[in-house]
Amino acid sequence: MTINLTEPATLQVKEMLKDETAEEVFLRFGVKGGGCSGLSYKLGFDYEKKDTDRELEISGIPVLIAEMDAPIIEGTTIDFKQNMMGGGFTIENPNAIVSCGCGSSFKAPGVEGQPGNC
Repeated sequence: MTINLTEPATLQVKEMLKDETAEEVFLRFGVKGGGCSGLSYKLGFDYEKKDTDRELEISGIPVLIAEMDAPIIEGTTIDFKQNMMGGGFTIENPNAIVSCGCGSSFKAPGVEGQPGNC
């Protein structure tokens, strides 16, 4: 399983982790149904590992990925971009066959999701 965090994304996640008080904190990355193209990304902190999770360590950051999400996000790169309007995480997924303009919704081959709003 390969997920890439760029250096800016790694620095941002590590900075955000400083505010977490729990002993064990994971970065959870995955997908959920919804978004204008059918699927959208989930990215946030989690405090419990499930039996159905894959655990990775990326640049010293513990990352959890649900087993069923793994094929959809294999090879994805997570970046953090800062501009005059603020900053945010961007996701480049080589498995996405259609992405919407908002950048957080996509369609993957063989995966059906319920289209919604960005």
